Amino acid sequence: MNEAIAVVGMSCRLPKASNPTAFWELLRNGESAVTDVPPGRWESVLGGPARAGGVNSAEGVEPDGSGVRRGGFLDSLDLFDAAFFGISPREAAAMDPQQRLVLELAWEALEDAGIVPGTLAGSRTAVFVGTLRDDYTSLLYQHGEQAITQHTMAGVSRGVIANRVSYHLGLQGPSLTVDTAQSSSLVAVHLACESLRAGESTTALVAGVNLNILAESAVTEERFGGLSPDGTAYTFDARANGFVRGEGGGVVVLKPLALALADGDRVHGIIRAGAVNNDGATPGLTVPSRTAQEQVLREAYRKADLDPAAVQYVELHGTGTPVGDPIEAAALGTVLGAARPADEPLLVGSAKTNVGHLEGAAGIVGLIKTLLALGRRRIPASLNFRTPHPDIPLDTLGLDVPSGLREWPHLDRELVAGVSSFGMGGTNAHVVLSEGPARDREQPGSGETPGTPTGGAATLPFVVTGRGGEALRAQARRLYEAVEADPELTPAALARSLVTTRTVFTHRSVVLAQDRARLLDGLRDLAAGTPAPGLVTGTPAPGRLAVLFSGQGAQRAGMGMELYAAHPAFAAAFDAVAAELDPLLDRPLAALVAAGDTLDRTGHTQPALFAVEVALHRLVESWGVTPDLLAGHSVGEISAAHVAGVLSLRDAARLVAARGRLMQALPEGGAMVAVEASEEEVLPHLAGRERELSLAAVNGPRAVVLAGTERAVLDVAELLRAQGRRTKRLSVSHAFHSPLMEPMLDGFRRVVEELDFQEPRVDVVSTVTGLPVTAGQWTDPGYWVDQVRRPVRFLDAVRTLEASGADTFLELGPDGVCSAMAADSVRDQEATTTVSALRKGRPEPQSLLAALATVFVRGHEVDWTSAHGSGDTVRVPLPTYAFQRERHWFDGTARTAAPLTAGRTGSGAGEGAGAASGTEPVAGRGEGGSDRPGRHETTERVRAHVAAVLEYDSPTRVEPGLT
Repeated sequence: MNEAIAVVGMSCRLPKASNPTAFWELLRNGESAVTDVPPGRWESVLGGPARAGGVNSAEGVEPDGSGVRRGGFLDSLDLFDAAFFGISPREAAAMDPQQRLVLELAWEALEDAGIVPGTLAGSRTAVFVGTLRDDYTSLLYQHGEQAITQHTMAGVSRGVIANRVSYHLGLQGPSLTVDTAQSSSLVAVHLACESLRAGESTTALVAGVNLNILAESAVTEERFGGLSPDGTAYTFDARANGFVRGEGGGVVVLKPLALALADGDRVHGIIRAGAVNNDGATPGLTVPSRTAQEQVLREAYRKADLDPAAVQYVELHGTGTPVGDPIEAAALGTVLGAARPADEPLLVGSAKTNVGHLEGAAGIVGLIKTLLALGRRRIPASLNFRTPHPDIPLDTLGLDVPSGLREWPHLDRELVAGVSSFGMGGTNAHVVLSEGPARDREQPGSGETPGTPTGGAATLPFVVTGRGGEALRAQARRLYEAVEADPELTPAALARSLVTTRTVFTHRSVVLAQDRARLLDGLRDLAAGTPAPGLVTGTPAPGRLAVLFSGQGAQRAGMGMELYAAHPAFAAAFDAVAAELDPLLDRPLAALVAAGDTLDRTGHTQPALFAVEVALHRLVESWGVTPDLLAGHSVGEISAAHVAGVLSLRDAARLVAARGRLMQALPEGGAMVAVEASEEEVLPHLAGRERELSLAAVNGPRAVVLAGTERAVLDVAELLRAQGRRTKRLSVSHAFHSPLMEPMLDGFRRVVEELDFQEPRVDVVSTVTGLPVTAGQWTDPGYWVDQVRRPVRFLDAVRTLEASGADTFLELGPDGVCSAMAADSVRDQEATTTVSALRKGRPEPQSLLAALATVFVRGHEVDWTSAHGSGDTVRVPLPTYAFQRERHWFDGTARTAAPLTAGRTGSGAGEGAGAASGTEPVAGRGEGGSDRPGRHETTERVRAHVAAVLEYDSPTRVEPGLT
């Protein structure tokens, strides 16, 4: 018995059905997507009036019969989201639209499977594509040598259709395009299953694609005698007179069933076995063989180890031709139908009556139809059937053609179906399917996800991303529509599915919502591009993430206790700090933080801040947030030293406890005053009074703090106030970072010298020097003694962080003190974002989520899966990516974006090599006649040249980060 293969994902784009859900609606409602050729279809695709020898040309390529003008058609074959796949407009125009369609369908199928495509890079994932047509190649060559570029060779190669997918996703399994004429895509399914069973691949994407771009192709088939003159497929009917053309494509994602179940995948259906053979010699090359079809059926069910009588439905090749249909019916009757009870005929039907014959993609269409029918336990009608063909005695053969939607026979047993596909050259294929596990079946008329638990009232992050602002808003609209359409959808399961099954793109947003109503409000605002509470949006910046630890003054009663109750990682880290600090304090740490009555005593304040900051860091660290740079304000430097690996938890606890205790033991008195002035404005007032007061902190360009004896500090404050400077006396017990700290320094030094210091493992900026920490600096006990006395140079530290590449600042502390000061301190305020993890007066879990959402939309990693905890693991279906398609055709690409004289293109080494040679510079010389442009000018010059060569409509469309 063959190893069973699971179908874990699927996608399709078919006439009047842009996805599997729409396809099922078309099938369920018994609708036909066959129409006349859309008005202007040929002209619009060609980009202008008909050409001699081309479609609708004066030479008369259209015969009198209407069949050539009927079929199932897609809209807008010329549209493609090239930017999504990193493909330039110039290259996209040279690509067969079949390559483009399969790229998009492959992405959608992986999303349907809940597989983040990027996770497959380097894997033995296979790609098999069935197709037979090269219309775009023929059309392009009709336009002569001028239509050919360096991209044409790969762009019109049929074999590259599969390779495009492998290349874009970095897949290293087998990658091939299969052409066995009309059976191509079902043969591709069979080959993929064999590849999985042999172990040469672990996952497989199988596609079928067929686009009818040339009218000449229709004429060819009409003159062959295969097309229905009236453009209707009468499968198995007495009126059968030929097939109707269709176009589109589909993709399925396959995995061994055992692996799919182990991975928790949703299983659309199971491929039990398959078989392929050839007719051999028949009365004519294109005449099918009943014997060969019987053989392929027997072999498939033998491999599946199934009694043919167990089959309840077969999706026919069913083209509606008067020769092929009777032969197919006879073979089915002999192998599967004749031995059945008279009241249990084998149901048969053909999707070709709905969407036309997709030829090379016909097998994948039949497969997807059958999977949909299995999952919904309903069999749709086969259209246009009224009276059996005289050569198809249905009763004798044990067959029946459903004329309406039917319940699947024998729902009390495993549902089994077959799918057939035959090529005109005699290559036959048949696969045997059965339904997936009960948990993965959709209940008709219900949008409920089986096993979805009831959601709670906690704020949840709903992550929505896209490659560009329009894509982001379009994705939000899709998600809004999905949520609105399914009132049973559980927010927790939806939020988790968004972060576990979708790729994170450059333009990002997070909707923070407590319930379905708030989620819908947030998604609607996001789709409209409207700022709203609970909606965090942004575009990643190229900079680094700096984490700031708060200093004394940020403390508040109960700080961190909501996080303690909500997040085990925070609680565990806080308890670990408390275990080290409690023996060093006169009161248990947790009690003093919760009560808050003594929290303003320095001996309690500093250890409590340290505990909350370290626990916050451990929590965000468990959510994948890794700082590139660290800094701390005063006592916050001890938190930075610990998380940077300079001090163990035990030694850091000893340091902070001793610091707070010795400061607390000093005589109370002194004063600290915040002044709205620069350091340069204040320093002259301190001259000669160094033993009484000093500069305690430089917190911003116009924000300093004075500290020292009360008289001296208040005298200077009054002088500054008289000069129009605002001042504010701080509520503190001691004058920190002033001469009044000196009596504690010797005792503190003795404690510090007993500690074991290591070099920091993270880039750190000192708020004592305002410069990067150098080797040996933080391992010197003298630094930590001096740190008590010397001013906090926060402004300098922030600007050093900014100069080191930081453009996102996250404050880990009880409030937004440092983040507010950092926002005032940075030089480029427009390019910099500052945010605090917690804010006084706001629910802590919600505040933290908002802060991490801000960090995330700036382009930094956040492991949202961990942030969701170990709760709901049910995966719910999500809308697939909202591609932002633009027209790309060999005669309709965007014109050059800069006035460059094109040189000769390169020969494969790169795009447009030497295209700008001998041209005028896009930008002029710099000031003073220098030939060396600035960095921004150089970037814009390069983008303009790239845009010209690759035919972007604007230099702004060229993403600097792409190769």
